[in-house]
Order: sequence, then structure tokens, then C-alpha cells
Amino acid sequence: MTTPYTTPDYDNEAADHGREAITTEYKFSHVTTGRYLPTPGKAPAWPFADIGSWMIDANASAADWLTELKDWRREHLVRIGYTDANYRRPELQWAQRNFVHAQMMVEDRYFFDVDTAQYTVDRYLDDLVARFGGLDSVLIWYIYPNIGIDDRNQFDLAHTLPGGIEGLKAAVQAFQKRGVRVFLPAKPWDHGTRDPGVTHWDGMAAIIKATGADGINGDTFNGVPRAFFDACDANGNPVVVQPESTISSEEQLIWNVQSWGKKAPDGPVPPVSKWKWLEPRHMVNYENRWGRNRNHDLQYCFFNGIGYNAWENIWGIWNAFTPRDGETLRRIAAIYRQFPQLVVSLDWEPYQVCFQGGIFASKFPVGGLTLHTLVNRNEYPVDGEQIGLAHVEGTRYYDVWHGVELSPVVRDGVAVIELPMEARGFGAVLSVQPGVVVDGFDAFMAAAATRARQPLNSYSGAWKAAPQQLREIPPTAAQAVAPDGMVSIPAGEFVFAVGGVEIEGFNWAGQDVQFPWEDCPRRHHRRRMQMAAFHIDRHPITNAQFKAFIDATGYHPADDINFLAHWVDGAPRAGWDNKPVTWVSLEDARAYAAWAGKRLPHEWEWQYAAQGSDGRLYPWGNDWDPARVPRVNRGRRILPPDDVDAHPDGASPFGVEDLVGNVWQWTDEFVDDHTRAAILRGGSSYQPQTSHWYFPQAYRLDQHGKYLLMAPAKDRSGMLGFRCVVDAA
Repeated sequence: MTTPYTTPDYDNEAADHGREAITTEYKFSHVTTGRYLPTPGKAPAWPFADIGSWMIDANASAADWLTELKDWRREHLVRIGYTDANYRRPELQWAQRNFVHAQMMVEDRYFFDVDTAQYTVDRYLDDLVARFGGLDSVLIWYIYPNIGIDDRNQFDLAHTLPGGIEGLKAAVQAFQKRGVRVFLPAKPWDHGTRDPGVTHWDGMAAIIKATGADGINGDTFNGVPRAFFDACDANGNPVVVQPESTISSEEQLIWNVQSWGKKAPDGPVPPVSKWKWLEPRHMVNYENRWGRNRNHDLQYCFFNGIGYNAWENIWGIWNAFTPRDGETLRRIAAIYRQFPQLVVSLDWEPYQVCFQGGIFASKFPVGGLTLHTLVNRNEYPVDGEQIGLAHVEGTRYYDVWHGVELSPVVRDGVAVIELPMEARGFGAVLSVQPGVVVDGFDAFMAAAATRARQPLNSYSGAWKAAPQQLREIPPTAAQAVAPDGMVSIPAGEFVFAVGGVEIEGFNWAGQDVQFPWEDCPRRHHRRRMQMAAFHIDRHPITNAQFKAFIDATGYHPADDINFLAHWVDGAPRAGWDNKPVTWVSLEDARAYAAWAGKRLPHEWEWQYAAQGSDGRLYPWGNDWDPARVPRVNRGRRILPPDDVDAHPDGASPFGVEDLVGNVWQWTDEFVDDHTRAAILRGGSSYQPQTSHWYFPQAYRLDQHGKYLLMAPAKDRSGMLGFRCVVDAA
């Protein structure tokens, strides 16, 4: 097992302060990198691909292309010393049926209910069944983007979920009970937080053993190294390893029996997945996290017989499937799940000859059954004769997209298949030779016919950012004079200008937060405000102050994982009374504020108190001055915060101190249907090194941090405290 997280030994801590598609013109023998294979036909090279694309004739070269591609595959598998032993292992073959996958943030409110402190796996899955037919696997994501706010490493964060590692195990089992396999994430870049004392692969193997999870997702990995696969095998827990990025070394295909696929070029001819071609049983889950129109993604999947990563909650940004895309995925998944052996056919052949321009088909034959998947790349419907299939007497044909049996005309031994295909639509034909029986076929066809009653294009394809609400902060009893330890902030005009420092998410609608005066979440915010007077704590709440609250009330949270983790025997360490209290959740901070007759500040109040009315970048002016803040800690363990009054020269124009660079401070909470997040201000002294993926700092007064909220157990941090506000009479 990994060494469990413990509060640092502050007294003895020694810290260090201080376009990947390959064009048609390449020969197959030169195709050694990339995710996609060259397509048949002649297309102008980029950037002129839109000029003359109508001249592409894939049918004319498809046969020669396929022959050469098969020769390339045969030789290439020899070159990499390929063995399919892991694809034949029964305990790993579920990956070949892993068609619909999703990365799921643990902060998603459909997964965990903070009010009842319960994992709500059924609610999460029921929603996806209703919207696009459900999942075959899920990646439970609990590390990024919050990792790095303190020194908890990737393994510690598994232990600090609600209920600890047993809570995570219960969630894993709840998914498995519903037939959904579970992946957990591995982070090769996490070398700046607490040293776990074990290798990354042994640490992951221990988490897998403790939770019973089925697979490992390799975040940023170009192929998950064999060490992870072997470590889990050695523990008696064989896993499917699933790299996020393209496999960079073909040999890794041998034990990476599944992978993600990245955004495929959207040209007139759908590309072929290289890894699917090399090993048709290798299941790719195509991922286009920021896509808002996923039609091309889903056509690419259906043409290649690969799966999809139905990822919607992206670091707290809700990028929902449109109804049209959700219904498309439901219909594709229904066909895959009915004929799973066909989707991974070793005799798969893309680019079957089609009769009409812009229609492309693949063939998947196994044991007297053949599935043809078709996609219409045109912006208009194409009906009538679509494809001719070599006919064997007694073969029956079914339109499995629409749920009807076909009666094709047979000409010269060829069954001519007629199908209606919507604009940018899909089609599927099943050929059943005499004597072959398909279990559950009648029920499947009836369900397909029911789905087909409503055309795909009648479903909305419109995308809209999920609206957020700012959680109300009730006012306090107004006081004319600032209470002891507080500073009066006068009324005045204030330009509230701030932006989020999130690493990902661009400047798109849905990013960061939505203030009440805005019509959608966005990264950058600006508003001229008339500020009412208020009183604010001169310093963050200290350990001594929080101890007085506990002594007076007996407060102890029901979810107490990490609660005051830096205290010893229920009290602050010697010499820590005047340091800011940390390891308190947003709920803990609100409880203290209510007891004290105070409240937490709105973000604009915090910023006004720190900035005044001149728009300065730091409380003392426009130039960073390290002498006015605590010393930066770039070690792997957090160090004790400075005393709250240790840097009076860092005070704001109003005399408010310890605003920047000691510990982060809680302010507002924002909520949408799927995510809760808190705005943190001021930054901290802790700057873990080795990766740009750690929680970014926001020392400037025109910047804030967005901290995803799940539950107090996970939300508490050793570098996060708070200060309070009282309304002024």
C-alpha cells in the first residue's frame, strides 16, 4: 500500500524553499506514427482540402488500398513482435465490449450528494441511460484540477474521498453492480507533492487492490507503461490499462488493450483508426471533450467500429450532449451491444464500395453474420440504393438502424440495398446467412423501430452553457462600529474586475463562474459597483479563535476526515495560536462565522477590502514585493503558515493584512446542476514543482482560483483558511 497521508512534521520538516492525420501521398511502409491511416482516393493537400474535394473517388482505389493496407499491417505486426495473448485473456476481454465510456468528476452532484453524504451512483447512471443509453465503463476522476492546493499526492486524494478508501470502494462496487466497469486515474507528472514512498505503479496497484477497480487510465500517458499492468497482475488484480493519449510505441499495443482516441480530421472521407486497424479487438474510446457538435465524432466511431468517451463534466465545466448527439450515441450503442462480436471482427474492412457520393461503409463479418455500418457525410439526405452485397442464397437482410427487414433486389449475385439516410446521418445493415440465430433479435428490432420513429434531425442540436447560481450569503446583524479585530471598509464606487486562472477551458461560455449580473459563466468579469460599507477581519481567523469556537459549541462535523488535521490532541500545536486556521471546509468556516455573528465575504467585498478603488494589482501597490508576504515553499511538504500579523507591510489601503501569499481564503460558492465550486482568493505560499498541472496560484488582485467542491473530507486543505465580514449599519 502507499503510505497514507499524514500531516507534515512541521517541527522537523526539511523543505526546499526556494494535424496528425497522414495524407494520401505517403506509402504505408512509412506510416509509423500518428493515430489515423491514409484514406483511399485523391484529395488536395491541406490547406486546400476544401478545393476539389468533390473529385475524391474512394471507390476507384478502395480495393488496391485495402490490399496494400493489409500487407502493411502484416509486416508491421512482425516489426513490433506482436502477440495477441492479452486480447485472448478472458479477464480482459470486457474491454472489447467497452463501447461507451465516460470520465466522471467526483465533484459531479449526480454522483455524490453532499447534503446526505451519500454516493448516488444510481442517480448518475439513470441520467445517462435516459439521455444517451448509459455506460459500459466510467473513469472516476478525483485528482486534477484541485491537486497541488496542498501537498496531498494522487494516492492521498483517493483516501480523502468521503468515507475514505472504503467509500471509494463502495462507489466502485455500485457501478459494477450496474454492469459498469471502473477505471481509476494515474498521474505520471505528480512529483511535486508528498513523496508516496512507493513507485507510481505499485501505488496504483495498491489502490486497485483496495477498491476492486477494473482498470487504470493513464492521464497524459502515450501508452501506459507495462510496469502498471504487471504490478496489478502481481497483486492478483488484472486490469485494463487505458492511455489518454496516442500510443507512441507500437509495442505498447500488446498490453494496452484499450486506449482513448483524440479528435480525428473532419474531411470528406472519414479516416481509419490506426490502432483499431492493427488490432481490431483494441477498443478505442474516441474523446473530444470540448466538442459541442459531436456528429463527426460519432460518424468516425461508427465507421471504425470503435467506442466513445461520453465526457461532459470537464473540470467542472458542463459540456452536455445535445439531444441529437445523445440520441445518436444511444442508437449506435444499441447496435454495438447487440452485436459485440461483430464490432471487433478480425476481418473488418473499411471503405466498402458505395453507390452514392458522400456515403461510406465498413464491413464487420463473423460466423454467418455481417454488419455493415454506413455514414452520410453530406449535409443533405441520401435515399435509395446505397450498397451492393455479395448474395448467398437464403441470406436475410435487416436495416438494424430503423428496425425493419429488407427485401433487396438481387442482380447478378449482388443484393442491392436501399436505405434512407438523413443528412449527416447513419445506417446499418445486418446480413444473416441461413441457419444463423441471433439471440434477442426480435426485441432488439422492435426497440430499433421504436427509436427510428423520430428522425435524428428532429432532435435539437443546439448547445447552451449551463447556468450557474451564486449561493446566497444571508446578511448579519448590522453594526455601526467595527467589532474587535475587524476593519471598517467605507461605502464607495468600485470597479470589480477579475478573471479565473483555470489551466484549461479557453475563454468559452461555461468557463469559470457566472455572477448574478451575467448571462452565462465566463472567465473574465468586470462590473462597476456601488459598495455598501462593511467590516472585515483584519487577519484570517486563527487557530486560537477557532479553538474558542469549538470550546464554546462542541462543534464537530459529521464528515471529519482531515478536520483540523494540523492540530494535535484536539488543540493547536504549541506556537501556532496566531497562525491562520486551515484544514477547515467551507461548511466548517460557515459554522464558525454563524457562531461569531459574522459571515463569509462575497468575492467583490474581499477584493474591495484588498484593493481599494485604484485597481492596484497587490494590496500594497502594482509591483510584486516578496518581502511583504511569506516565503515561497517549493518543497514536497507544506510548511506552517506564517503568523497572521507577520507582514504588516503587506496591508491593503484600508489596513487589512495577510491577504496574499500565506493561505488561500474561502469566499463565494457557485452552483449549477452538476457542479459546486468555491472562489478562493489570495493564493498561498505553497508552490509544488515539476508540473504545470498543479492548482495555479492567484496572487494578483485581478485573479481568482476556482476550487471544485465535493464534500468536506476532500475539500479541506492545509493551505486554505478564511476571514469573516459583518454588515455595517
